[in-house]
Amino acid sequence: MRNWTQTVTAKVLGVGVLALLMLIPLAQVQSLVTERQAMRETAVTQIAQGWGGQQILGGPVLAIPGTRNVLLADNQATRDVATTDVVLPDDLQTEVSMQVQSRRYGIYAAPVYLSTVHVTARFLPEDVEQAKRASTSQWKVDKAELRFLLSDLRGLRSAVLRIDGKPARFASSAERMGGLSSVVVPVPLDSPDGKPIDVDIQMELAGTEAMQVLPLGRSSDVAIKAPWGDPSFIGAALPVEREIRPEYFSARWHASDLNRSYGQYWEYADAGIGQVLGTSAFGVQLYQPVDIYQRSERSVKYGLLFIGMTFVVFFLFEVLKRMRVHPVQYLLIGAALATFYVLLLALSEQIGFAPAYLAAASAVVLIVGGYAASVLRARRAGLLLGGALALVYALLYGLVAAEQYALLAGAFALLAAVALLMYLTRRIDWYGYAPVSAQRSDPATMERS
Repeated sequence: MRNWTQTVTAKVLGVGVLALLMLIPLAQVQSLVTERQAMRETAVTQIAQGWGGQQILGGPVLAIPGTRNVLLADNQATRDVATTDVVLPDDLQTEVSMQVQSRRYGIYAAPVYLSTVHVTARFLPEDVEQAKRASTSQWKVDKAELRFLLSDLRGLRSAVLRIDGKPARFASSAERMGGLSSVVVPVPLDSPDGKPIDVDIQMELAGTEAMQVLPLGRSSDVAIKAPWGDPSFIGAALPVEREIRPEYFSARWHASDLNRSYGQYWEYADAGIGQVLGTSAFGVQLYQPVDIYQRSERSVKYGLLFIGMTFVVFFLFEVLKRMRVHPVQYLLIGAALATFYVLLLALSEQIGFAPAYLAAASAVVLIVGGYAASVLRARRAGLLLGGALALVYALLYGLVAAEQYALLAGAFALLAAVALLMYLTRRIDWYGYAPVSAQRSDPATMERS
């Protein structure tokens, strides 16, 4: 009677255990991809520190300081506290034209932009008057100022400001609003003419990867265009109009005060306003579709499947050729297959994903095919296994390069692989090493087994 450890069933179980052992190096590769991706994010942060980060453009607002008399905790005395009331523009128009380039930090690169921004805003005297009546503070209208909100002032290259057609100049300020920095200019409100305040701002603004705009006007219109073919529209609103071509995109947004969760005026000390301001922003991100780390991560996710498929092909040669292959030899093949992902990641950071994939796959196919030819003592077997592995890597590339249809393609590929394996193993006697046809020719075979 044959030892059970020499049966095909035992061999299948052993090959399965070896395939599961390959989860260990695959997990290490996955950790390596995550680590390199974190290093890229650090590099992007370093680029942003010297160029300008992701920008949130708040536009101009009126800030009116004042005082309020409050009762102290002992209910015995009062004191005056400083307050600031904020009034938003009635109409806010923002036009952005971005020039995109790539900046590097070491081996890592990130898209950055230098944009020309044109902002026009109009403040109505009735809005100011209504805010004054609703306020519980004593305004200092002669101390009012215009604040322009911006997330990263390091990216502000230049700004030309006109108020009611007259040139003015911003000054730096330590004041923040809703997490945004600001530059300010005095705009006294003690004029008796009661005319609207028209603001016109032209600036050069630098940033990294993304730009968003806050809809601070009662009516806000935003237009952004850039020579970038893969925009990702982000934030609280999608554009009402957009045109996307391989070489550029343009988009336009419209929002009103009915689309946001704050009104035309509020008190600066209101903590709730600061929390909801950022949630109303919308804009565009310079999206990089399926970058090298996303593709490497997808490749590793399919790693166990493809290592298992290669083991199965190797196992079929072993069974059908009635040969003995040692578990160590399976592990060596698995190690070569796992090395593919490390080599792919390392090369793709230097020469790009597609050339790196071709080089890494070619190297592994040659190594595994040559090793199989030697172990199985048949050049034809090595060529077949190498060809099958090349086909697997071609399929894997299609899966990781696809973005929207990767899951669908992967499901059909998996179904086809299972069907092919069922077809190839339909005549194998899983209680022995002989195909079913051979067993039928010798009725005593089943009795001996």
